[in-house]
Amino acid sequence: MTHIIADISVSLDGFVTGPDPGPDNGLGTGGEPLHTWAFSDDPEDRRILREATARSGAVVLGRHLFDVVDGPGGWDDTTGYGAGEVGRPAFLVVTGSRPESVRLTGLDWTFVTTGLADAVTAARERAEAASTAAGRDLDVVLMGGGALIGSALDAGLVDSLTLHLAPVVLGTGTPLFPGRAPRSLAQRSVTPTSTATHLTYDVL
Repeated sequence: MTHIIADISVSLDGFVTGPDPGPDNGLGTGGEPLHTWAFSDDPEDRRILREATARSGAVVLGRHLFDVVDGPGGWDDTTGYGAGEVGRPAFLVVTGSRPESVRLTGLDWTFVTTGLADAVTAARERAEAASTAAGRDLDVVLMGGGALIGSALDAGLVDSLTLHLAPVVLGTGTPLFPGRAPRSLAQRSVTPTSTATHLTYDVL
C-alpha cells in the first residue's frame, strides 16, 4: 500500500532553513548543519537514508525547492536525491508556472499547476504504478520545502511525518510550523545517531 510520507530535516528550534534561503543558498545562511546527517558515515544515518530512498515511488516538492536543486549549485551526480544513494523516482513540482528550462533533464519531472492536492494525487498514481513494476510497495515522499509540508499536514494529505532533528539552534530562518501547531501526531519511532535524531510520527 502506498503511503504519503512527509520527510524533512529541522533544527532544534523548528527551522528547516537558516535566514535568507534562495536558489544559490538553498539551506539559508548557517543552515548546512541541517543536512550533515545525510552525508555522514554513521551506519544508522546511511541506513535511514538508503531505506527512505529505496521506498520512494514518487517525490513531491515545491517550486522554490525545485529552483534550488535544479540551479547551478544544485544536485549533481554525487548529491542528487538521497544524497548520493541511487534513487530516481518521478518528481512532481507544485508550481504556479512551469520553468522555462530544466537543467536536470535526466530526471522525470512533472510540473503541477493546479495545486498541492492534485500533485499528491498524481504522485500516488505514479508511486502505485512504480510499485506494480517493482513488485513491492513504494511510497510518495513530500521532501519540502517547509511550507509545502506544513500545507500538506494542514490539508490532511499526510500519513506519516519523519523529522531529522539536527543538533543545531538557528534562531531564525524558515519555520516548519509558523504560528500554528501541527495536526495530532503519534510517535512511532526514535533513532538517535551521532549527527541527528530521526523521529517518525503517524499523522492522526
